[in-house]
Amino acid sequence: MMILDKFKNWLSKDDVSASTVSVPENAEGSFVLSVDGIQIAHLRYKKGIWEFRYTAEFKQHSDAYHPIVGFSNLDRVYQSSILWPFFLIRIPGLKQPAVQEVLKRESIDATNEVALLKRFGRKSIANPYELNFAYA
Repeated sequence: MMILDKFKNWLSKDDVSASTVSVPENAEGSFVLSVDGIQIAHLRYKKGIWEFRYTAEFKQHSDAYHPIVGFSNLDRVYQSSILWPFFLIRIPGLKQPAVQEVLKRESIDATNEVALLKRFGRKSIANPYELNFAYA
């Protein structure tokens, strides 16, 4: 295997799959998505369901900002049993040694999406939004 292939494999998220990463039944979590100091939306996990909804503040500024891809209806409450890709990309590949070290040092359950999103999801190179953990 070439060095480049090894590097790609090391950074891959193949180890973050539906069969290995989930959320324990009793887990709960709430997050606030913001940009430029404006609260855009709330992301919540409770009783096996992820829920996404825009804030009233964002609706007041919707002329200056576009809805997030995949969440086009400002008035809809989106629900899913799986975490949407927009948020899932914030969780790094768990095979990375630095990530493994953090998980071990901070005793984070590597199979718990809420815990992983709380720890690693604040910023993403993929978009300018900031995701802050609100409460469990």
